Order: sequence, then structure tokens, then C-alpha cells
Amino acid sequence: MGKWTRRVFITAGSLLGGGLVLGVGGVVFAPNRFGIVPPSDGNSSVLTTWIKITPDNQVIAVIPHCEMGQGAQTGLAMMLAEELEADWNQLTIEEAPAQNIYTNGHLIAGFISEAVAVPPWLQRALQYASYKVSDLAGLQITGGSSSTYTTGQYGMRIAGAAAKAMLLEAAAGLWQVAVTEVRAENSRVLHAASNRSASYGELAAMAATLQPPVHPVLKSRESYSIVGSYRPRPDIPSKVDGSAHYGIDITLPNMFYAAVAAAPVQGSTLQAVDAASKASVMAMPGIKQVVELDNAVVVVASGYWQASQAIKALKTTFTLPPEFVSSTDELYRQHAAVLDSGEGKQDLLLGEGAAALETASTVVTAEYRVPTLAHATMEPMSATAQFVDDHCTLWAGTQDPLSARGAAAKALAIDTEQVTFFNAHSGGGFGRRLPGSFDYVEQAALIAKAMSPTPVKLIWSREEDMQHDYYRQATLARFSGGLNADNMPDTWVCDYTAPGEMGASHPIYAIPNQQIHTYDAPGHLRIGSWRSVAYSQQGFFMESFIDELAAAAGKNPLDFRLALLAAKPRHQAVLQKVAAMADWHSPLPAGSGRGIAIVEAFSTIIAEVAEVSVDADGTIKVHQLYAAVDCGLVVNPDQAKAQIEGGMLFGLSTALYHEIQLEAGAVSTRSFTDYPMVQLATAPRVHVEFIESTANMGGLGEPGVPPVAPAVANAVFAATGKRLRTLPLQAVN
Repeated sequence: MGKWTRRVFITAGSLLGGGLVLGVGGVVFAPNRFGIVPPSDGNSSVLTTWIKITPDNQVIAVIPHCEMGQGAQTGLAMMLAEELEADWNQLTIEEAPAQNIYTNGHLIAGFISEAVAVPPWLQRALQYASYKVSDLAGLQITGGSSSTYTTGQYGMRIAGAAAKAMLLEAAAGLWQVAVTEVRAENSRVLHAASNRSASYGELAAMAATLQPPVHPVLKSRESYSIVGSYRPRPDIPSKVDGSAHYGIDITLPNMFYAAVAAAPVQGSTLQAVDAASKASVMAMPGIKQVVELDNAVVVVASGYWQASQAIKALKTTFTLPPEFVSSTDELYRQHAAVLDSGEGKQDLLLGEGAAALETASTVVTAEYRVPTLAHATMEPMSATAQFVDDHCTLWAGTQDPLSARGAAAKALAIDTEQVTFFNAHSGGGFGRRLPGSFDYVEQAALIAKAMSPTPVKLIWSREEDMQHDYYRQATLARFSGGLNADNMPDTWVCDYTAPGEMGASHPIYAIPNQQIHTYDAPGHLRIGSWRSVAYSQQGFFMESFIDELAAAAGKNPLDFRLALLAAKPRHQAVLQKVAAMADWHSPLPAGSGRGIAIVEAFSTIIAEVAEVSVDADGTIKVHQLYAAVDCGLVVNPDQAKAQIEGGMLFGLSTALYHEIQLEAGAVSTRSFTDYPMVQLATAPRVHVEFIESTANMGGLGEPGVPPVAPAVANAVFAATGKRLRTLPLQAVN
């Protein structure tokens, strides 16, 4: 998302200064984003883009973000309902359809507002400019832990407050009283002086004819009654009873099923399908067609089992790419050679940089590495498509239905208007279902065209999903740190492979001399966004190395961090909170230890403590994980806690087990048998507490991941005196 973010800033900046705001003769006001509404469906009145109200007083919150287990739709609806003064028991949630009018440019507005102080008179232009950028780009993205603190803050709250103002104005006009004499409460407007009241449903049609205000009055945090309280997620019951529909669950009358086998080595192209094996496959019961794609072959059948068995019988030849890495060991040798070249790009330079090492009292060096990782979502990639009369209809679970729609149109060489896309629940995303990685959607569209007019459901096998991902980049990092005469660090030097992102490699600590260089990482595998992106690598590197500096200085790693964060009271408070939760200073049995780590990511500060033991055979067991979190305002405490808990267990699986292996250029890791997850029997107890602050809101879906691995590695050091610098963490020998 780093490149997309920079492009958004540039484009939005040009829109703000290029005619939407400043025109000949003075200020030209941009259209009000919240006044851009879809046509009424006849069953409800539309007040702003995101709010519909039915005559029977049901409020429908239209949410421009997908549901993939994170529960963001509930939190966003709570923020909308809070400002709208809606009765939560009369509110339902709809996911916005894949139509450009529902593009969620509030993410762009949020990122810009976080980086630049936008004056009030420019807010309207910013909202509209952000909308137009996302409209032109076809973005409806869910990712980057950004939904609540961007769309929630800059979309849902303002939309709710604007709709409330419209309803109040409608009631005042109806009763011929001043708008200051009426108030909203539980989906009704009340006029105390005359004891009159009307439901939102009764006022909605009249309110929908009014213009939404640009700067509606927002509630103060002290007056919240919905935000900050527990609200059950409406998507949970259907997931418990099995009635929820995921992308893989889509069923259409008379549809076919497709199984795919892509080139074993990524970057290869399909050269030929053996004629004899193809004839044999076509003779199998239920087989309908063999479809050849640029880099894969597909079998279409009346059932998925038939297709999946037939694909194994096909003999194919692929043309290898001109360059590829043959093995995992070779990959790391190439990473080391890149660092040895000394031809990196400067990421950060403070003070004297590396030159300050020459006067250090003590110099500490370390090399760390983290492996290539798959997303390994519980629901493998799948999509259903039907192509009829030059129009394609698709059903799938994605993190950006508008971009998926555009990707299908491009693959089919048709206009976007000729594609209809229905988004479903996703059984996990973690970045795999983001723009730039819609190969499964493109494949489904092409297969449907080949089988037109019959609909076809494409299902990737678990092996296909694991071996043809858009992976997290393997990374190698080399650190040098200098301690002064007081045994405090004054120099921090790092060289690492893989591109930097959002300052993830920049230490949070007060170290006067810093020098960081990034190097292009070798490899032929497709790389994509992965949960917590660069923070997942850099969190392990930096929080492991600061622990090594603390050990070299002979200081307690908690006290060492607190001293280096003297100018950052929020960070200190989070560290002190998690230390108290874990009873940091209490003794542990021999062979046990505690480790600590703190990471600031996605505008959230999170510190974690791991309590581990190491058996006589070197096996690492994690017994307790603690997390203290400052994300600003907590919208739904239970949902927020679940997000951090899920991130921590996701990060623990990564820390202990996960690594994608290469053999002869192909991914040899096939399934959960060789890519295991933390299970109930091996999961630690997880404790999460929040520190609410007045700081800007932060994200929650991703920040729980980065501190886990360094906390566990640091705990192993505390237990054994042995430092583990490579993930996954192997048995301590």
C-alpha cells in the first residue's frame, strides 16, 4: 500500500490546487461529497451516500468496507449511529455494492488529514477531491488497519451528523419552529415545547430533499452512548450456524466447477498441454473442457471433485522465466550478496550516522533474517463468474470489490460497465485479496468467457493457494549499535533488504545518530501486502536488537526502553501497563523467561510481553502473551480486543512455525502439514488491555502482529542466554 498511498497524496494534492478549490475570481466550492447519493430504490430515503431510512424507521448503514472477520462494519455503523442519534436496535448494516458512487475516498482524506493540517474551509474540497481520486482509480479498499480511523472518522461520523442535521431541519420546517428547539434521540426528533415528536422514518423523505451541511456539529466524546460500549457483531450468528455466505459458498443453477494448476515456477508461461493426456482427461466422467491460460491450465467439470482429480492427470510443459532463485538457501545467499555490495539507498540519516560508531565505547553487531511467508487464509482463493452477451457477472470475497471489477474488465478487454461484481464474506484476507493480487478473479472471468453462458465456480486447492501466493518478502538485516560511556545507545546503523514502507524501519527510541539503508531484495516470487506489511519484519529486527543493546549495557530491557522513551509518555505508559499486567519483575522458574517488545504501527502503540519456557530438548513453549494497547478511542471494546488477540496468535504462528521453502525454483510448501498454525492445545493464554487516550485514533487489525516474534525471542534469551535471530524460532540447542 506504500506506493498507492504516495500516488494518492500526489493526485489529491493536484486536485485540491488545480481547480476544485481555487478558481478565477476567488474560491469555487467543490460539490459536497455527502450530497452525492445513489438513486432511491423506492423503499427508503437516502440521506447522504451512506445512510438510508425506511418508512418504518429502520436505519440502514451502508458500509464501504468488506467483512473478512475483522468486524469493521459493526464499528463503522456504531460511529455513524452515534452521530445520527439512531436507535441501535433499529439499525441494519449493508455492505456498499461495487459501484463507483460508493468508492471510499475517506481513506485518502484520512491519510492526508493525518499528514497535513487541513483548514476547515478546505475540508469540503478535500472530501470531494478524495472521492474523485478514488472514483477515478476505482478504489473501495479495506486494508492497512485504516477503516475505523479514516472512513469512521472522516466518513461515518460526518455522514451521521449531517443526516441528523437534515432530519432536525425537516422537523423544524414541518412544525414551523426554530431548528434550535428540536433535538434527536433514539431515531426520533422531539420538540419539547409542544410535546411533538416524529420518527426518522416519517421525516426521511422530506429530509432527503435538503442539502447536507458541510460542517455538521459532531458530538463530544463525553456524550457518547454507543461508541465505547459493547455492541454484538451482527455477522457472528450466521457464522456460528453456518448460514453465512463466503465467496466459496456461491451456488448458481446448472453451474460448472473449475480447478486450476499454475506454472510451478512463478513467472513461467504455458507452452503446451500434452494431447494424449488432454484426450484422456476429456474422456473422464463429468469433464466439460480444458481451458489454457497464459501461465496455467484449467479443467472445467460438473463437480469440483471431478475437476480437481482430472487436473492432476494433465501433462503440461511450461517455459521457465529467464532468471529465478533455485532454493531457499540460494535466496539468502543472494540477499547477503546484495548487502555486501554496499549499494543501498538511504532510508534515514540522523546526526553523524555510522561515523559515530568510531567513538562508541561498545559496538554491538547482529544479523537477522525472516522468511518468505504465505497468507494461508482459511478460505482458499475462489470466484464464480458468468459471461453472457459481452457482460460478466462475478461473485467472490475480496478486499476491494471495485478494483476486482476493474481487474476482471481488463482481463476480458471490456469496459468496466460491462462487469457486475458481488462481494461476499472472505474467510481471511491479510492482504491476499487486495488490488494487484486478483489473479483468481481474472482467471474466473476468462474461464467463464470460455464456457459462456454457463456460470463457473473456480476453486483453488489448498496446495495451489499455498504455492501461488503473493508472498511476504524474505528479508535480511544487519545492525550495528554503539553504546556511550554511560552504556546508553548513541548510534544505530541498519542495512536491510526489501523496500521500506511508512517508516517501519525507523526506531522509536531517542538515539542521536542513525543511519539506515535499504537494498532491493532478490527473488522471482510474486510479492504482495501481508498483515502489518513491513512492520512484521522490522518489528522483529528492531525490538530484538534493542534487547541486545540492553543486554550489552547490562540493563533490564524494560528500564532500558523506558529511559530511551523519556520524551514519549504514551509509549512509556504502554510499556508500564504491559509490565504490570505480566508482573514483569517477579521471579520465574529455571528455564523460563519473559521478553518484551513495543511497536508503533498504524497510529497505534502496542507493547507485548511473552512468557516462555524452554524444555531440556530445546523446545520453546509460550505460556502467556500480554498486550497493552493505546489506539486512541476504542469504538467497540470486545471487537477491539478480538482484533489484537487474533493478531497476536497470527504473529505467534509466524514466529514459531512459518516459512515458505523453494526447491528448483518452485514453492515446495504445500499445506498446513508443513505450514502449521498455533492450535488450541498449543495456544498460550492471551491478555489484552487498552489505554484510552485523547490521541488520534489508530488501527487494530495489524498492530498486534509485529511485537510477538521479538517478545518471544527476547523471552528465550531471558530463559537460556541464547539469542535467536532467525524466524521461525527453532528449538534452542
